[in-house]
Amino acid sequence: MRNASRYALLAAGVVLALAYPWIVPNLYLLYAGVLTLMYAATATSWNILGGFTGYVSLGHSAFFGLGAYGTGLLMTRAGWSWIPSLIGSALVVALFAALVGVAAVRVRGASFVIVSIALVSMMNLLVQGWRSLTGGSTGLRVPSPFPDLNRGQSHFAFFYLFLALLALVMLTWWFISRSRYGAGLRAIREDEDKAESLGVPTAAFKVTAYALSALFVALAGGLYALWFRSLDPIFVFSILIGSYMVLMSLLGGVRHLFGPLLGALIVAPAGEYFLVALGETQVHLAAAGLLLVLVVLFMPEGIIPAAARLVSRPQQASIREEAAG
Repeated sequence: MRNASRYALLAAGVVLALAYPWIVPNLYLLYAGVLTLMYAATATSWNILGGFTGYVSLGHSAFFGLGAYGTGLLMTRAGWSWIPSLIGSALVVALFAALVGVAAVRVRGASFVIVSIALVSMMNLLVQGWRSLTGGSTGLRVPSPFPDLNRGQSHFAFFYLFLALLALVMLTWWFISRSRYGAGLRAIREDEDKAESLGVPTAAFKVTAYALSALFVALAGGLYALWFRSLDPIFVFSILIGSYMVLMSLLGGVRHLFGPLLGALIVAPAGEYFLVALGETQVHLAAAGLLLVLVVLFMPEGIIPAAARLVSRPQQASIREEAAG
């Protein structure tokens, strides 16, 4: 009965997602839906590393930005069409992440966080400094993959492209969670030294998770480049994007398939609301930081595990019943 309810709820969610572009009353809500799907895809991608291994990376925006710029440069400089540019860029980013991961995953805890932040800063400085290739601080213009569509129609197309990416990432996470590889990653999260002593190839497992996570984040970055068509290095290599991935995953629940999606459904619309209501201020950034602190302090496992414990908590017996027993 419980499984039937879960499948019914899942089917209802899929139908609602597919129908969303047709039932929203204006293009702004459609834009917000595309943005939410983009954040959900990146957060779930981050969760392949953070959720399974426990390694917290604030630098995944480096892969987002590299995927965006790689896609744009392959289209503008090499003359590739958008699909080969998107896939080729993501594969190169995944290879780069694997090479970086060989060194990055040797450190743990706060040291790993610092290394990930340093990676974002390095990529940002490289893109802004290499003006002849990337356009520097002025950014990069990316040609439209759908030149016959207007802005509103392109929102429809990219809504379903990001939805397909999210489905692919979630399916990958689901398969990993039920594999021996996933069990090895969870062993790393619980006690890495013990896992290594039991024969788990921890270094190879971590590097693979790091590269796979980067691959999907780069695909999201490439889709963002095709959707927005104007790249600003300060935004795409912003530590804020990486922080949003962490916040959404923690808020929903890093150990649950739907945790990052739930976090994105809360954080992304809230951020857009504050941005519209308060204008170009930094209040929405402060609100995101405050929410991250509150989640870490009072709900470290996320909403879904907390709600599950609340629902399944057995009824406490009264003092009279305990005495009678």
